[in-house]
Amino acid sequence: TLPKKWKTGPTSRLLEQFVESYNEGKEGKINTLDVNSLHLSIRQPTNDNDDDDTETELKELPSDGVVVEIIPDREDVFICRGASQTTKEINDERQAEIDKEKEATKHLSKCVHFGCNNRFPKGGPYPVCNYHSSPPVFHETAKFWSCCPNKKAYDWEEFQRLPTCQKGRCTDVKDEEGGSQKQFLGGCDLRDKMNGPTLKSIDDFNASAAA
Repeated sequence: TLPKKWKTGPTSRLLEQFVESYNEGKEGKINTLDVNSLHLSIRQPTNDNDDDDTETELKELPSDGVVVEIIPDREDVFICRGASQTTKEINDERQAEIDKEKEATKHLSKCVHFGCNNRFPKGGPYPVCNYHSSPPVFHETAKFWSCCPNKKAYDWEEFQRLPTCQKGRCTDVKDEEGGSQKQFLGGCDLRDKMNGPTLKSIDDFNASAAA
């Protein structure tokens, strides 16, 4: 349990205390740690799925972040190699990575087929494409492709591994039907599909017949 004054202080102070306590111990005498070459991290899910088996990754904590605001209660904290960075430095680094990715892909087109993530030079050549003919369905915990309703997944990575049902060539041009088609479906779409077209009443039927 941390002292109250530490909870409202920066993570850099927490790191300093960890390193100091370690270095005073027997192992620290043999392998002394340098606080200036370390940073703190916590684990976070790689996606928005809350399942217990969701994969996680280490998230670096900024040295100027307030402990109580960025470290959840009873969260495991890891000491990792690499100098600590401030919030601004971490954000600048992430933005640089985003800009670099955008620069690398700005001359590339993305395939518009469902389930295909291929990128290719604008105008071709167009690579072989494995894709789905209809959009995905996200309903409650189930995830599946509407063209393959019997193959369901319950986490994101499993969903991405579902086999495709079509093979052809990538394209960056949507056809007329695809241009107006939803990119994904939900529970309401499924119910509408199951209910089918609205039946006419006898009065409506007689009125249309007499017209």
